[in-house]
Amino acid sequence: MRLPPVPPGRLLARVTALPAIAVSAWLLVAFPLLALGVLTPVAGLLVGVPAVFAACLLVARLVPDPEEDVPWWPVVLVLLIVVAFAAVQIAYHAEALVIRRDPASYAMYTVWIAENGSLPIPLRTDLIAGDDPSLSYQSLAQYQSGDVIWPQFMAGAPLLTSIGYWAGGLTGMLVATPILGALGVLTLAGLTARLVGARWAPLAALVLAVCLPQQWVSRFTYSEPASQILLLGGLVLAYDALSRRSLLGERWSAQHALAAAAGLSFGLALVVRIDVLRDLLPVVGFVGLLLLARRGQALPLLGGLAVGGGLGLYAGYGLSEPYLDYLSDSLDPLLMISAGVIALTVVVTAALWRYGVPRVERVRWLPATMAALALIAMVGFAVRPLLWPDYGHGSDFTDHWVAAVQEREGLPVEGSRTYYDLSLYWVGWYVGLSTVLFAGLGLALVLRRIVQRREPQWVLPAMLLVWTVGTTLLRPAITPDHPWASRRLIALVIPAFILFAVWFAAWLTRYCETAVRARGHGPVARSLPVAVAGGAALAMVVPTAATAADGVMGYRQDVGTVAATENLCAHLPADGSVIVVDRGMAGNYMPLFRNVCGLPTAAMDDPTPQDVERVVARIHERGRDAVLAAPGRVALDALTGGDAEPVRPFHVVADMDPSTLMEPPTGHWTFRGNVWVAVIPA
Repeated sequence: MRLPPVPPGRLLARVTALPAIAVSAWLLVAFPLLALGVLTPVAGLLVGVPAVFAACLLVARLVPDPEEDVPWWPVVLVLLIVVAFAAVQIAYHAEALVIRRDPASYAMYTVWIAENGSLPIPLRTDLIAGDDPSLSYQSLAQYQSGDVIWPQFMAGAPLLTSIGYWAGGLTGMLVATPILGALGVLTLAGLTARLVGARWAPLAALVLAVCLPQQWVSRFTYSEPASQILLLGGLVLAYDALSRRSLLGERWSAQHALAAAAGLSFGLALVVRIDVLRDLLPVVGFVGLLLLARRGQALPLLGGLAVGGGLGLYAGYGLSEPYLDYLSDSLDPLLMISAGVIALTVVVTAALWRYGVPRVERVRWLPATMAALALIAMVGFAVRPLLWPDYGHGSDFTDHWVAAVQEREGLPVEGSRTYYDLSLYWVGWYVGLSTVLFAGLGLALVLRRIVQRREPQWVLPAMLLVWTVGTTLLRPAITPDHPWASRRLIALVIPAFILFAVWFAAWLTRYCETAVRARGHGPVARSLPVAVAGGAALAMVVPTAATAADGVMGYRQDVGTVAATENLCAHLPADGSVIVVDRGMAGNYMPLFRNVCGLPTAAMDDPTPQDVERVVARIHERGRDAVLAAPGRVALDALTGGDAEPVRPFHVVADMDPSTLMEPPTGHWTFRGNVWVAVIPA
């Protein structure tokens, strides 16, 4: 039987909703499995895969067709851009397994839960030397709490990259994030198609795809691609849910199901990143607006948000509490603000429900005022470095690191300088000043039209994106060296600039078309809209691509680490207990021994030969081989007295990211990794 052809508009609408649906479905199943300690490949195959397949099949069918007539060419271009992006990022994927910054921390988290299916990580002191006071077990991104270790960060991203690990080991895990990054590009294309028009979706996808931060985070095991999918995908599903009117009290319909899916997508972003809590505050306020409008989608949206947010809070306080304790100085105020926003929303909604909603569109000066405020805010961010340079990291370690980068770049050494006042310029580095200018103008026009009640579909996207952009640019709250600091921009800030800029380009093109129809009839006049659209597209794409081409995109980071790690594990005895005798090395490499090689591991601070002899004897008493590890052979020879022949199974010399403060990152630095081991048989 021949199936009927799928209209291109329907295909684009459904395929761009699928990333958020699939990621949400997997997290909704996989996270409870992890919390119960039964996350295994078999459980994922028997429960997770059917759940994802069913969600994609059932929810995608509810996505309404677009109202505009969509040709095939935008659909084909979007899919080509997404596939090309995935192929390039897979080819250039990083091999960050040695913990220096967050990517390897997420990788070690992934390996542990993919291999063991549960948390926390046991110390296994009974297989080393009991409670010997010279031993320690905590390392970078691995918090010791009592007799267990809790990995840093939230479980969402590792739950997704675990699929890659099950499918292809370490390399499979490392290429999972490039696929997530490509799905983020696809999701932005879908949001653009809905809010701007399908013909403009390829431009938004292309600008994001060639953007340096999008490529960079997609080459590592970062969490930003997953949160990008869920947050932008939540906006996509919410748009679809609200595309048809449904009143409170009406029977359950496709719009209610899509609203619940949108809320779930928003809430589950908390399972990926705890700081998403700030981004979700406008969604709470929007639910209040829906209730005041008597829209039936309000309660399903709120229900999905509550379920996803509840899982996110349990992911934090149930499986990552030491990490949240570390963040308490910033997280506790955020929790109080969130409680205040919820309470205020309830009170204001109840009051307006009783007394009525003000008709703001009747205030003639308000639309122009909102547009002016948007432009004034952009100007304020632009002149901020001249008026309010920002200081104060609140961390001695960060102060020392910034001072070191300043000295390397030949800048005045001021370690407390945060460079947060340059946050708008950071965006300009990565997407070009043209995109920043277009976005500012587009935002002003969109806000004006929202207040005039001419663009109701923009209310939630504008609330969420404007809030996130404003709060992030005011205080990025991240070590300010690049490309590291670009992480804070890529989930929502840069997509927001691209979206508003593309909207302005589309508006300007339509304005020219209207003017030509009204006044011009010659060939030059008729070509004006095409010239405007093409010029705007070039103004956005060329600077973005130029920064990426000159930056960190021409090499792979930490290449050789996978092979070196596999060689390291192959050189270790199956019944070995590892003692890292260099504290500096222990912070970076202990998770490799424990999580990847599967051996009980501890560290010793400045050990003496007598300390080592005592610990080795206690390991031998347990019938296990002692393995001493250090970054150099000399230390092992001194501690073993030549009784064991050290070998170097882990040796990597590879490119790594640079760090810059006053310009986009270019070139690369060098990573050198060495692990020498000496095996002392029982």
